[in-house]
Order: sequence, then structure tokens, then C-alpha cells
Amino acid sequence: MGTAGLSKPRLDRMHHVLAGFIERREMPGLVALVSYHDDVHIETLGTLAFGNPAPMKRDTIFRIASITKLITAVAAMILVEECKIRLDDSIEPWLPELANRRVLKSIDSRLDNKLDDTVPAERPITLRDLLTYRMGFGSIMAMPGTYPIQKLIREYRIGGDGPMLPSQSPEAEEWLQRLGSLPLLAQPGERWMYHVSGDVLGALIARVSGQSFGAFLSDRIFDPLGMKDTAFHVPPEKIDRLPELYRFNHQTNTLDVFDDVANTAWRVEPPFESGGGGLVSTIDDYFAFSRMMLNKGRHRREQILSRATVELMTSDQLTPEQRTGSEIFFGDYSSWGLGMAVDIQRREIFHTPGRFGWTGGFGTTAYTDPQEGMIGILFTQRMMDSPEPPKVFTDFWTLAYGAME
Repeated sequence: MGTAGLSKPRLDRMHHVLAGFIERREMPGLVALVSYHDDVHIETLGTLAFGNPAPMKRDTIFRIASITKLITAVAAMILVEECKIRLDDSIEPWLPELANRRVLKSIDSRLDNKLDDTVPAERPITLRDLLTYRMGFGSIMAMPGTYPIQKLIREYRIGGDGPMLPSQSPEAEEWLQRLGSLPLLAQPGERWMYHVSGDVLGALIARVSGQSFGAFLSDRIFDPLGMKDTAFHVPPEKIDRLPELYRFNHQTNTLDVFDDVANTAWRVEPPFESGGGGLVSTIDDYFAFSRMMLNKGRHRREQILSRATVELMTSDQLTPEQRTGSEIFFGDYSSWGLGMAVDIQRREIFHTPGRFGWTGGFGTTAYTDPQEGMIGILFTQRMMDSPEPPKVFTDFWTLAYGAME
């Protein structure tokens, strides 16, 4: 084998370790992919559900959750390259629901319509703020009920406060109005906050493009890349390829079904196409997207983005001060580019500076390492228990990097 391939004994080790998660019934099945230069290895292990003999396959369709964010960012940058919107443009002309923002003086502030609890935003939210997740609103990393605004975030179904089925979201216009009725948690541009920026980004793409968000993704990304199974819902003829989705129950110490395939929330088109986490996909579809990013915007004959744009997106766009409060996501080894995480220090075998990607709360992880010419993707159907990566993720990445010769 040449110097730029994957080690067969090390891949056997990967198979053995990943199979252990299935044998211990920590999840029914998984699909994993490691690509190193021209060498591609895929593992399909286990079944679609506990008690269901149907095996995991290469074309199994997974709810990919927050690794949707990378695709959303690419869609936004397509519009930037066409000069339909610019990075530092205010989003207010397209999303007037989010104009004239006010900002909580403190996250402890009561929300009883008293203006003395807020101050005016120092400037409008920009596209750059959305891509860097610095719009001033996002997940509050605290127990539910800790702060007054958490109650409204949950009641309004804004998202970012825990797992939510797509059918539970309001329609896009109503979602934007509800978000616009709440004050920001920080000044625009001040600091990174998780998730909600991705959903606003999807709504912005729809308004700027004049298409539905899903239609724009299909026309400009999915169809050119041959991502035939990536969408915001699963049509009836493909539903048998969707696995059960499980959530760990800390009270009973068991895995409970969170989304039952027979009644899955992904069977119909959602009321709101979530740019932060709404897509389903297959390992090969996401691999096509990842190869395009590794190849600086090109996949075969298709040029989705320019090299310069991909290099900007995959470079660190945050200051240490803007990452303050997000250590549970980044530690001291990672930061954020435009719509995705970017490693900045080597703290593990698999933390290479410049490696980019993200993880999804429904049990998915995908990163691309341009320095190594490597792509790794792991799809499971067990939801994450916390923002910290589960052992199956860290083991996968350790094994994947260890397999490179």
C-alpha cells in the first residue's frame, strides 16, 4: 500500500471498537466513513432499530441535525458570491421582523415589557453576524427555568433549548415574528451563541433568493452534487430507509424512542425548514458535500463555491473574547469560521489546526481535514446527552486518524 492510504489492521481495529457499541446495546446501529486521499472506507454496523432485523446500509437516511449548519452556510455564501447580499449588510431589509432590536441589560432581567430592562442594539444584525453565530441570540447553557427569558424561548418554540421535532415548530413567518418580539441576549457581534443564527440564516436565504430555502438548497447544492436523498423530509417511498431515533433516559437508564419511524415527524414537509438542524441525509450524500469543501468548492465538474470563499469560511473568525462562555463547545482547541467549527490547537490525536466541521445532536459528526486530505463522517441514531462528544464520537475520530498511513 502507498504512503497515502488507510491501514487495513487499523481499519479492523475501528470495526472491532465500533461494533462494541452495538454489542453493548448502546445503539442499534451506525454508518461510518473515513476518506484519506483516494482511499475510502465505510462501515455499516447493526440494525435500524432494537428488535428490527433490517440492517443498517450505506443508503440509510439519518436525521443529521446540526451538521445541517455547514450546508446552510454554503448556501449563504453562494448568494454572497453572486453579490445578492454582502457579509456586512444588515439583514433588516430582508427580515424586517428582526429590525430595531433591543438587548437585555442582564440575562437575569425580567421580561414584563419594561423598557428599563433593555437597551437599544448598537447596530443592526448583519449576515456576518449570522454566519459567525454572533447575532446576539442563541442557546442558554443553563438548566431550564434558570432565567426568565428561557420560559418564552420554550413557549415560542424558538429552538436551541433542547431537542425538538420539526413538526413542533411554527411556520417561518410566525417563527420570525416570535423571535423578533424577544430582546437579544447580547449586542450584535459581541459573542458566539449557539444554534438560532442558523435558523435565521435559512430564513434569510429564502427571502434573498426568492425561493423556499429547501428549493434553493436543491437547485444550488443537492442537485449539482448528486445529493439525491438530502432534504427536509423523507418521502413515502424512502421511509423504510429511516432508522428509529433514540434518547437516553437518565431516570430509567434505558434508551427510549424519540422519533418512531411509523409516525415520524420527518414523514411530511416541516412548517419551518430549519437551517440550524432540519435536514436528513445519507453517508454518501454528505460525503459528496464534504469532498466539495475539501476540494475548495469544486466537486467533479461542479463549482459550488470559489477557493477563496471556502478558505474564508474555514478560517477562525472569532476572537477569544467572543468565545467566552462557550467553552463547553470549544474548549481551548476549537473556534468558529463561517457556519462551522474550526480547530485551532492540537489537544487530541484528531485535532489538527484547520480541521473543520461540526456535530449534530441526533448523533452525527462530520469533519474535514484539509491538511491531511481526510474526511470523517459518523452517523448514529442515538441522540447526544450533552454538548460534550459521546465516547462513540471520540473513539471514531481516534481510530480514523490512527488508520492513516
